[in-house]
Amino acid sequence: MKYRGVLAVVGSVLVSNAAMAAQTNNRQATAARAASEEVAVKQILSRYKAAIEKLDATATQQLFAPDSAIFETGGSEGTYANYLTHHLGPELKEFKRFGFSDYKVDVRFEGPVALATETYNYRIETKSGETAERRGVATSVLKKIGRQWKILSMHNSARKPRGL
Repeated sequence: MKYRGVLAVVGSVLVSNAAMAAQTNNRQATAARAASEEVAVKQILSRYKAAIEKLDATATQQLFAPDSAIFETGGSEGTYANYLTHHLGPELKEFKRFGFSDYKVDVRFEGPVALATETYNYRIETKSGETAERRGVATSVLKKIGRQWKILSMHNSARKPRGL
């Protein structure tokens, strides 16, 4: 009889330890998936930033949802396709150089969407010799469409840094 009680206690401890290990493994797997998704979101934003720096946004439309909404410095630009055709594309053709510095991005997840905040400085040199230096911020909402994160909404604003 004594041994049955001991075996029951030992069995109970083993089951409890196995359950705790499973919970730990589950938490670790969830954290790893979240970290992987954060990297994926940051890669989408990085690809967009790199295209702007290359002054060639032709391949960026695939980063955005077809019904995306773009807002820039107090104005609504419509979908990304509209923004690319009527604003960004023609603007990039006038630039000699566009460079970002002090770039930082933070991502958090709210249910099925990712909220990203980017802060940066940028300097533009036009083909006509003008320059502009600005401090910028962008907020983006991204959602996984199929297996790919897509930008649903992006809002950019900028101002002259103090002292300029």
